[in-house]
Amino acid sequence: MESVLDIERRGKVVNATLNRPEAGNCLSHELVGALQGLADECRETGIALLVLRGRGKHFCTGFDLSGLEDETDDTLLARFVRVELLLQSIRAAPFATVALGQGRIMGAGADLFAACEERVIVDDADFCFPGAGFGLVLGTGRLARLVGAGAARDWICSGRRIGADEALRSGLATRHIAGPQAAEEVDRIGRRAQTLDDETRARIYAASGEEAGLAARDLKALVASAAKPGIKERIMRYREKAQNARLNKAAAAS
Repeated sequence: MESVLDIERRGKVVNATLNRPEAGNCLSHELVGALQGLADECRETGIALLVLRGRGKHFCTGFDLSGLEDETDDTLLARFVRVELLLQSIRAAPFATVALGQGRIMGAGADLFAACEERVIVDDADFCFPGAGFGLVLGTGRLARLVGAGAARDWICSGRRIGADEALRSGLATRHIAGPQAAEEVDRIGRRAQTLDDETRARIYAASGEEAGLAARDLKALVASAAKPGIKERIMRYREKAQNARLNKAAAAS
């Protein structure tokens, strides 16, 4: 059975490729678990750089909603908590992290991109944070600290698309490169990440990281929103509304 996460290790650099291209690399239970396991392993083994990318057309199209009918409010809450803890692990990692993102980068996938230290758009990408459409508050604090409260509130409350140029101007993305430059970009970041010894690098990342209280606040906000009764029903209504909008758009175009 093909792995949902392909991992390649080269010395102190680890390349991880989300490997669900047929599903837009959306975050299934298995993929979240694989990413968390890798983040824990990287922390324990003292790597210098973790690179995240997505196979196929899209980096990551968000939370996997397939099989939603079999979920309950409680199982969805548990899954969202695991996503938030993964994002916190990436954000607080004692090593460099880089996301190479292309295509659609949505919801929890956009939060995963935003959690990395270096956030590189490859060729073209657009972003969307639709969670507020079904009452979920995930990654809002981290996004606001990254791009400012005004931009974060605009994007989250409207659920609109953010193009590559706006993402770069706002600080959501740190660089915008063409596909053939990706290997060179990773090499550049990898060389910089390995200029210090492991202990010094870890201490610098710990000293310059976010306060623990902020992570606790982000988790509290997520749990309060996801624990509100009816999260499954709200997601199903949101999904149906989105599907109808796509059908109407396709019909208008034809």
